[in-house]
Amino acid sequence: MSRLQSSLLSILRCPVTGSRLHQDNDELIGELPGPERQLLRYPIQDGIAILLPTEAYSSATEDRPSTPSHGENA
Repeated sequence: MSRLQSSLLSILRCPVTGSRLHQDNDELIGELPGPERQLLRYPIQDGIAILLPTEAYSSATEDRPSTPSHGENA
């Protein structure tokens, strides 16, 4: 698990809701619910936060969406 610096976390925002994010293991979680009234989660891969709305998944979803490996086409 990569821990993001607190100075970076203080400026990052959820791209959907604009809320602050906090880190929980290998994902960032928004403070405000998204369009489906669930907190949005964003993966951290290789120490990089993937803050794309298409990569977000709700806190009600047990599994993350599958992401292609490096070099594969989506």
